[in-house]
Amino acid sequence: MIDEKYPLKESMIFTQRVAQMSKALWKAVEKDWQQWIKPYDLNINEHHILWISFHLKGATISEIAKFGVMHVSTAFNFSKKLEQREYLEFYKKDDDRRNTYVSVTEKGKDLLVEMNKSYYDTEHGILKGSLPIKELYGKFPEFLEVMSVIRNIYGEEFMEIFELGFKNIESIFDDSSNQILIDKDIVNDEEL
Repeated sequence: MIDEKYPLKESMIFTQRVAQMSKALWKAVEKDWQQWIKPYDLNINEHHILWISFHLKGATISEIAKFGVMHVSTAFNFSKKLEQREYLEFYKKDDDRRNTYVSVTEKGKDLLVEMNKSYYDTEHGILKGSLPIKELYGKFPEFLEVMSVIRNIYGEEFMEIFELGFKNIESIFDDSSNQILIDKDIVNDEEL
C-alpha cells in the first residue's frame, strides 16, 4: 500500500502518464523487434530467451523467467521449442540436481550472430526516433527523455491525444473531494 501523503490527482496523472508512455514505447519496440526476428522464424519470447541464455551462460528457467519478465511456464515452454530446433540445450549440474539449466548450442550461437549482422536490414522506429536526441546531445535518450522519443516516433498528433487524457483528468478531478467526477464535462480536442 502506498502512503497517502502524495496528492491523489498528482499520483493518478503520473501513473497514467507512465502507463501511456510505456504502452506507446512498447508498441514501437514490439514492431521493431518482430520485424528484425521474422526472417528467423522466432517470436519475441524465443529471441529474448536465446539472448538471456546466451548472456547468463547457463541460466535456470527461473532466471530466464525473471530477467525475461515472463511467467516460468512461458519461459519453459518456449525454451523447449528452442531445444527442439536445436538452439538450446537443457541439462542438470552434478552439484545441483534440483534445477534445470539452459545453454545456447553452437547452432543457437550461429543464429544470434547471423541475426545481429542483419540488424540494419529492418526498420527500427525506436532508433530512428532517438537519433535527433543522439545527434543533439551526443548520447541516446535516458528515462527523462523518453517523451521526446515517443514524440519522434508517433508525431505531434499522437502527443496531443496523449496529453488530452491528462487534461481530461485535470478537468474532471474535483480537488475538494479528491475524486474524479464522471458527470463533469471533460476537455475535448477543440480546447487544445
